[in-house]
Amino acid sequence: MAKYKLLVNEKEYQVNVTSDTPLLWVLRDHLNLVGTKFSCGIGQCGACTIHIDGAPTRSCLYPVSLAEGKTITTIEGLSENGDHPVQKAWKEIDVPQCGYCQSGQIMTATSFLEKNPNPSKDEIREAMHGNICRCASYNRIEKAVEKASKTK
Repeated sequence: MAKYKLLVNEKEYQVNVTSDTPLLWVLRDHLNLVGTKFSCGIGQCGACTIHIDGAPTRSCLYPVSLAEGKTITTIEGLSENGDHPVQKAWKEIDVPQCGYCQSGQIMTATSFLEKNPNPSKDEIREAMHGNICRCASYNRIEKAVEKASKTK
C-alpha cells in the first residue's frame, strides 16, 4: 500500500491504498463522499462521473495513483448549497425518478456547459449520450441542461 495526497473538493486528504484502487472506492470508502455512485464498474454507464481537472472522468476506472496532483471535484463539491445552475435546473425540471444516475449526469452536464455554454439540442444529446438513465429520464435531462445553459 502507498500513501496518496489528494485534493478533493478543495480539501486535502491523504489515503493509504494500493495504487490500482479505483478513485471511486477511495471517494466512497475512505473519504465518505458517497454522492458518486457505483453502477457498472466498467466505465460504460456514467453514474460514477466526477471532474478531474475540470474534465468529466469515470472514477470507477481511474486509479488513485493517477489522481495525485490533480483537482478532483465530486457532486458534493460542485456547490456548497446545491445552487449550481445545473442543480437548480435539475430541481426545477424535476429530472430524477430513482435518482441513482443523477450525480453522474449532473457532473457530465456541468463540464459540458463549461466548454459549450450555449449548446443546441443535438449538442446536448451528443454530450449526454454516454450517461445511462435506467428510468429513461432523457427528455427531462435534456430540458434541464438546456435550462441551465440559459441561466448561467
